[in-house]
Amino acid sequence: MIKNAFISFQEKKEESRGSVEFQVFSFTNKIRRLTSHLELHRKDYLSQRGLRKILGKRQRLLAYLSKKNTVRYKELINQLNIRELKTR
Repeated sequence: MIKNAFISFQEKKEESRGSVEFQVFSFTNKIRRLTSHLELHRKDYLSQRGLRKILGKRQRLLAYLSKKNTVRYKELINQLNIRELKTR
């Protein structure tokens, strides 16, 4: 399922692989893969460090996107099911 979503997302954005959306999408796939790895190998501290670094990069990219274009930010959040949107 993730691979099919990646392929369809990649076909849409093939010419813009450096876009914020594509980078967040690839970081999200890496995060999910590392999370499943760490469920089996709890004491793999180097992978934990790598996961924290990727989480920080994704967080900074999402903060940048939310400042520049909130519509694209909300669409990306909903598409990837990353976090819940805060409603007031």
